[in-house]
Amino acid sequence: MSQDITIKITDRQSIQHEVLAPTDMNLNVMELIRMYELAEEGTIGICGGMAMCASCQCYVLNDVLTTERNDDEEAMLSEAYHVKENSRLGCQIPITAAIDGLSIEIAPEQ
Repeated sequence: MSQDITIKITDRQSIQHEVLAPTDMNLNVMELIRMYELAEEGTIGICGGMAMCASCQCYVLNDVLTTERNDDEEAMLSEAYHVKENSRLGCQIPITAAIDGLSIEIAPEQ
């Protein structure tokens, strides 16, 4: 049975959106941002979610996300701009029930 969770996403214009995210579609945060059109077309998910471009970099604003960066994510973020301690690649954050209430901010364009 499908369960939707709530995620708060602050876009690049500092507007906060509270969106519903389905947990049964194998989506990630980058795809969710694209689905709700919260970033300009062609500015997010350029590599298609392969952790190869950092266009989906976001800042995690609360302690809901418990997973660590994987090696591919670490490598990409080491070459990206605007990286902070709480930076993650949206394409590497799967939408699961465990991240209900996650709050993120989309990083500035690379």
